[in-house]
Amino acid sequence: MMPLGPEFEPMERLGAEEPRAESVTLFTRRLKTLLENGLGQGWVRGEVSNLRRQTSGHVYFSLKDGGAQLACVLFRGDAMRQTVEMRDGQQVVVGGRISVYEARGQYQLIVRTMIEDGVGRLQREFEALKRRLAAEGLFEKGRKRALPELPAVVGFVTSLTGAAVQDFARIMQRRGWRGRLVVLPAKVQGTGAGSEIARMIKTAGEMAMFDVLVVGRGGGSLEDLWAFNEEQVVRAVVECAVPVISAVGHEIDFTLSDFAADVRAETPSGAAEMLSSAFGELCRRVEDAASRLQGAWDDRVETARDRLENLRARLKLLTPRGQIEQGWLRRDDLANRLARALSVTGTQKRSAYAAMAAALETRSPQRRVELESPRLLGLWKRLQAASPQSVLNRGFAIVRDGEHRPVMRRAEVESGKSYDVEFADGRTRMRADDEPREA
Repeated sequence: MMPLGPEFEPMERLGAEEPRAESVTLFTRRLKTLLENGLGQGWVRGEVSNLRRQTSGHVYFSLKDGGAQLACVLFRGDAMRQTVEMRDGQQVVVGGRISVYEARGQYQLIVRTMIEDGVGRLQREFEALKRRLAAEGLFEKGRKRALPELPAVVGFVTSLTGAAVQDFARIMQRRGWRGRLVVLPAKVQGTGAGSEIARMIKTAGEMAMFDVLVVGRGGGSLEDLWAFNEEQVVRAVVECAVPVISAVGHEIDFTLSDFAADVRAETPSGAAEMLSSAFGELCRRVEDAASRLQGAWDDRVETARDRLENLRARLKLLTPRGQIEQGWLRRDDLANRLARALSVTGTQKRSAYAAMAAALETRSPQRRVELESPRLLGLWKRLQAASPQSVLNRGFAIVRDGEHRPVMRRAEVESGKSYDVEFADGRTRMRADDEPREA
C-alpha cells in the first residue's frame, strides 16, 4: 500500500471544527466540474465497439484503440442529426465534451457530431466531385457512344502485373475472339496512378488504332480504386476519341469513370464477355448458316439421286426383258394368292365340318341314351321299390274278392266267402272264418 503524501494527515489529528474529508458525491461533483471545465470540447478518433441502441433513442458505445477505450453517449437529438450509419468495428472521428456520470463515478464523452474516418472523407469527396462533374453534363446519357459490334483492335489501360488483364485475355481467347489486344500499362493504385491512367487514355485516342478502349482493374477498397475517381481520369475518358468501357472493381464498386464511360462493365471479365459476345454470336450465325447450307445441299443431292433411281427403274421396266420379268412376277404372285386362297378355304371348310360333327355328336341317340340311362335306372329302381311284387317279397299278401278287387279293410271280409290270396311265390284260394279273431 502506498504511503499518504505530505498533504494528507491522519483522521485522528483533524479537529471537529475543520473536517477535511468530503462525501463521495461532493468529491465526484468536484471532479466533474474540474474535468468538464478543464477539458472542454474536442475531437477523438477511434473504433466503435459495444454499440447499444436504446428504445429511448440514445446510443451508447465505446471508442477504442490499441491502448485504451473511452465510454461515449450520443443522445437522441444529436443521434437523429447524424448521417453516419454506426456499426461495431467502424473507424470514426467524434466531436463532443467530456462529462462525469455521478451515479457510477464514470467519465464519458457526450458526442455531438460524428464523421467516418478516412473512408468517410473520401466518400464525401466522391459525392462532391460527382455532383460537380454531373452539373457540367459529363455523365449525360446523350453523349454516350455505342460500342462497335465486331472490334478488331481493343486497348486495355491497366496494370501489367494485375490479374485483371490475364482474366480479360483468357476469356477473350476462350470465346474464340480473333482480334488484337493491346495493353497500355499504367499504375492503377497509389500516388501518380490517376496521372498515368489519364495519360494512357489520351495516348490511346491519339494513336487512332483502337476500335474500343477498356479502362479498369480488379476489386479493392475505396482507397485502392480512388485513382479512377480523379477528375483528370474522368475528363480523359470523356474526351477520348474512342468508345470507352469502364471495368473497375467488382459489381458493387462504382467509380466516377463508370459514370463518364460510354459503357460500364461490372468487372474486367464482364467487359471481355461484352466485347466477345457479338463475335461469338456472329460465329454461331456463320456455323448455323454453314450447317443449313450443307443440309440444303445434301437434300438436293439426295432428291436428284432418288429421281435418277426412279428413272432407271422405269427404263428397266420398259424393256422386253423387263416386261417378261414383270409377267413372271405377276404369274408367281397370282399363284401364291391362289394357293393362299385354297389353303384358307380348306381350313374354313375343315373347321365347319369339325363344328358340325361336334354338334351332331351332342345330338345323337346313343349320346342321349348314355346321358338318360342313369336317370332311367334311378326311376326304375324307385318303381320297383313301389311295385306290389316288392311288397309281397317283404312278407305281405294281397287279398282279392271274387271280382279280383283288392280287399283293403277287415270289415270288407264276409264270413264263409272265398277269397284269392296272392303271396310272393304264388296264389291260393281261402275261405273266411265265421268268427273273426281278435288281433
